[in-house]
Amino acid sequence: MPVEMTQQRFEELVSEALDELPPEFAEAMDNVVVLVEEFNEESPTILGLYHGIALTERTHEYGGVLPDRISIYRRPLLQMCDTEEDVVEEVLITVVHEVGHHFGIDDARLHELGWG
Repeated sequence: MPVEMTQQRFEELVSEALDELPPEFAEAMDNVVVLVEEFNEESPTILGLYHGIALTERTHEYGGVLPDRISIYRRPLLQMCDTEEDVVEEVLITVVHEVGHHFGIDDARLHELGWG
């Protein structure tokens, strides 16, 4: 059975996961916003998605653009978990994974580091 959780509680978990980032990473995040969405219409089972230009790919011409987005998808995360503790863990993993993409870390390396 999927975990039932209010939107507000889920957003709190995402915020708490962001608070878990080391301060130097949080401070280095540039022009990015983290959003909670129900699911991704194109890929309804994915847990999160980074939309933007990674810091490692930005050149001196980067500027005047809308913020990059990290989408955390509520419904698939709740559906894959059996307990609230599972949700807490999976939200943290997903947030770190997508923040990793903001810093230019690819999926293979994130999996090696345990943030798959």
